[in-house]
Amino acid sequence: MILLEKGDAHSALSSREIEESLLPVLSSLPLENKKVLVIIPDSTRTVPMKILFNVLEKALSEKVKKLDFMIALGTHPPMSDEELKRHLGVTYREAEERGIQVFNHRWDKKENLQEIGVLSSQEMEEISSSLIKEAVPVTINKNIFNYDELIIVGPVFPHEVVGFSGGYKYLFPGIAGEEITHKFHWFSALITNPKVIGHKDTPVREILNRAARFIPHPITLVSLVMKGEEVCGLFVGDAQEAWSRAADLSSQVNIVYKDRPFSTVISIAPPLYQELWVGGKCMYKLEPVVADGGKLIIYAPQIKEISVTHGKYLREVGYHTRDFFLAQWEKYRHYPGAVLAHSTHVKGIGKYINGQEYPRIEVILATGIPKDVCEEINLGYLDYRTLRLEDLAGREEEGILVVPRAGEMLYKLSDGTVPDIDKL
Repeated sequence: MILLEKGDAHSALSSREIEESLLPVLSSLPLENKKVLVIIPDSTRTVPMKILFNVLEKALSEKVKKLDFMIALGTHPPMSDEELKRHLGVTYREAEERGIQVFNHRWDKKENLQEIGVLSSQEMEEISSSLIKEAVPVTINKNIFNYDELIIVGPVFPHEVVGFSGGYKYLFPGIAGEEITHKFHWFSALITNPKVIGHKDTPVREILNRAARFIPHPITLVSLVMKGEEVCGLFVGDAQEAWSRAADLSSQVNIVYKDRPFSTVISIAPPLYQELWVGGKCMYKLEPVVADGGKLIIYAPQIKEISVTHGKYLREVGYHTRDFFLAQWEKYRHYPGAVLAHSTHVKGIGKYINGQEYPRIEVILATGIPKDVCEEINLGYLDYRTLRLEDLAGREEEGILVVPRAGEMLYKLSDGTVPDIDKL
């Protein structure tokens, strides 16, 4: 059931329109005397969370018994007071003074997690076409059991792991444990980014749908579609239906089609990407339009970390193609699946033949990560201070594409072709 459907590919909703649309719908939800937990993204997603936080508080705080928020961090590091202030407009203490607790999900704290079900080996084999044959326990932040109802709030974009983000992805991996997180990320890497990203109904999304059936609470979804920093779509209602309609709009708004591939792509990361773990989106969203043998440069002077959470593992394994890992699976199988998936997604597709790796394209970091570290992790290096972006812009006819604020818009070829390992 859809309670609100507003916006289209050609519109931008003002702050007032967002509030005036959302307020009556949220106020009408049958949540009297209920304890409600709102699950929200962290600051690595573009979304007007200050506006949404205030509207949710205004609509529900006097109506419900308890209103709290949980940040769906997945495996991202907890948000600091300063980061939360920029994100929601309040610090943790200021939220408490308004009767609201804001929690950071901690995937690495076993005591915070509870198993709610198991996806059987038969289910996994069926969903994955036999790529995954192990049963997967589904664990989730047990704090949800202190509440009666859940509201999920977040944007929908093309996504390298599930096809389109949003919806149940704010549960898995948003507030989930590591087992399901690592398993479905690696499953996506086996399929490869070009064959998943921008596709609505993927087998990886089906894993999330099945896992969500173990959640015993009613769930309402507030799903947004962004174009840059503007909201162009707003959907509220049943989690599956609201997500589906948002994904349909995102496919119109968040995909750019190009008539030809480019030999050089300069992908400029926005400030919200502070580590390569999330800055890798600047590769995922542009891989489809880089020509075979071409170069993709991630320009991000602000990125100085590989990953706060997973940097140790990534320094050990480096960045490689999927086939590199599969050819040496006994050596790498004990590493977390999400780490290996990130590695292959950033490196891109390629072959591994007779002990030699042949990536389809070259990925180069023009970041704050030093040259020796780039070489250590098997990525190219370019001193960002030598890159004159103004000299490279407007040269598409020469095979050079410069993309400002990369990472959320997916670029595809207009003829529908995608990079394919089998054709390398």
